[in-house]
Amino acid sequence: MIRHHVQNPCKREQISVCSFSVRPSERGCVHVSIIALDHVTKRFGETIALNDFSLHVEAGELFGLLGPNGAGKTTAISVMLNLYPADSGTIRIFDRVMPKDEQAIKQRVGIVPQHVSVYDQLTVFENIQFFAELYGFKPAEAKQKTEAALDFVELTAHQKKRPPELSGGLLRRLNIACGIVHEPELIFMDEPTVAIDPQSRNTILENIRELNRRGATIIYTSHYMEEVEMLCDRVAIVDEGKIIAEGTQDELKDQVMTLETARIKVDALTPGLIERLGALSQVKKVEYHEPYIEVSLEKDTPLAPLLDVLHDAKVRFTSITVDRPSLNTVFLALTGKTLRE
Repeated sequence: MIRHHVQNPCKREQISVCSFSVRPSERGCVHVSIIALDHVTKRFGETIALNDFSLHVEAGELFGLLGPNGAGKTTAISVMLNLYPADSGTIRIFDRVMPKDEQAIKQRVGIVPQHVSVYDQLTVFENIQFFAELYGFKPAEAKQKTEAALDFVELTAHQKKRPPELSGGLLRRLNIACGIVHEPELIFMDEPTVAIDPQSRNTILENIRELNRRGATIIYTSHYMEEVEMLCDRVAIVDEGKIIAEGTQDELKDQVMTLETARIKVDALTPGLIERLGALSQVKKVEYHEPYIEVSLEKDTPLAPLLDVLHDAKVRFTSITVDRPSLNTVFLALTGKTLRE
């Protein structure tokens, strides 16, 4: 379980407090590694939780760690933050060494833990303000930061309530506000949408996009495939403590994709059309599922020969699409299991 944890806050740089933003980062620089993990291993007794784990994340990325429960995602974040010390390997964040520079690093980092980590005896406002003061803001400035964070996660109307009075979705939004009130450059979000209603989920996903647009580098862990597909620039697939694949979504799909499927919606078949399409050199299979002709092609095959056959056969078609594999297909191909297993 990841918890918010800061000790002995150091002096903070001066930043705007009039509205919620993130502090200037190195976004836009070429190949600036905000996170660099090299050959990290972590054991718990006989269990190897991270096995030769290497990961580099650049400034401004919204980076997804995708894997089933128990794959090592939360352990990886915990090791990056020195909540669990690594047994071997090196960890650099903001080009500083963890754990030697832990306090300087943590001033620039926000944590949104998987398990909601707030205080039931405090109001929503008081919880957020507590974390602002924990990061070194004086009371007046902490109040301004709290108001801005409340507005950002749309909790202003609930600021006088205590956590037990909130729904699951509102609690998750409070959890986010506590993790970002100090305007961190790097934010770790560990399963932030678990067990919440669709409206709160959509609000949180939009909050995450907006934080990234404002300059934050975000590490996003999830076992919800569709969230990672919607949000993330690059993705690492984690299984049994290892990164088994990493890249942009297109790069990951290219690793497992040997065929594409062209789906052609036709008004009607003409005699011999299926056979003529099947005779094309790069076509592997043709099937008809009314009203669609589905053509399995070698990857990156031009569609012009298909269109020529349709034209010559005087077949009217209303649409043609080429399906690429989903991240779920990629995950299944690389791990041999579904994400929910």
